[in-house]
Amino acid sequence: MEQTETIAPPAEVDLLPEELNEEILRLKKELNAVILAHYYQESEIQDLADFIGDSLELSRKAAQTDADVIVFAGVHFMAETAKILSPDKTVLLPDLEAGCSLADSAPADLFRQYRLDHPDHLSLTYINCTAEVKALSDIIVTSSSAERILRELPEDIPVLFAPDRNLGRYLQRVTGRDMLLWQGTCLVHEQFSERKIFALRSEHPEAKLIAHPECEEVILDQADFIGSTSALLKFTQTDPSPAFIVATEPGIIHQMEKASPGKLFIPAPPDSTCACNECPYMKLNTREKLYLCMRDRKPEITMDESLRLRALAPLQRMLDLTSNSSTDTRSLLKEIRLPFTG
Repeated sequence: MEQTETIAPPAEVDLLPEELNEEILRLKKELNAVILAHYYQESEIQDLADFIGDSLELSRKAAQTDADVIVFAGVHFMAETAKILSPDKTVLLPDLEAGCSLADSAPADLFRQYRLDHPDHLSLTYINCTAEVKALSDIIVTSSSAERILRELPEDIPVLFAPDRNLGRYLQRVTGRDMLLWQGTCLVHEQFSERKIFALRSEHPEAKLIAHPECEEVILDQADFIGSTSALLKFTQTDPSPAFIVATEPGIIHQMEKASPGKLFIPAPPDSTCACNECPYMKLNTREKLYLCMRDRKPEITMDESLRLRALAPLQRMLDLTSNSSTDTRSLLKEIRLPFTG
């Protein structure tokens, strides 16, 4: 992947918070930009965004707008996905260092070799990966679409699931489908403490435990509801429980509290005394960096067209399989070349 070789400038801005918000909104109009904020961003950034949501949902919404510029307050692979779907739009990321531990756990060269070592396996790849890994995959999935797509795959096709082993194990459990699992994890979702959550449930017996499927199995075993970030948010709105223990990055709690102001939301605690249940990469983005990237039109995500098209193909297969139109899975699978040859 190519990208402009610029480092985000120091986030020191001589503006009061109200002035900063005004400048961001002024620049948005000047650039004809759309601001996207992932659920895990700081609440101040979420409140400035045009759209708030999960990564693919945001990229799809941005692609449908007439905006010239996408400002993605999220992490690097999310901004890449926006570029894959909107090649003619400028995509800005407030901090290029906003990476992802899960994406980092699957370097493209090692993933390519893994596929060569298992050439007959179809690669079902979680969207939390780099553009290069997407380009080496057969079908991309999200945490909300993975189970549905896996169930549609013929049983006689061996499947390799990457990069998140916890999501892979969860899918194996709910579908009964055996898969070869890449051993990657999200540093946030593997930090939750079973002991501390048990204590919280004793302290708040009325609270339901809700968890993202990237969590360790020991946490999922206790959960009252398991789902994607958007699904967790929706569950808290429709379930009558007065309180929830939230086992995912606590940035989502801002939207939960806005949607259900009368309910109590308790972030699931990490196993140590650190704030390890917060994603350090997501928190690299600040309002100051958001302003500076819009003012300076950088850092910008750019991508070689050949790579973009190769990454788009498995992403489009997911969109086809999850669309309302009837897509014949067998016909779609004929597009995929197995054995994998690199």
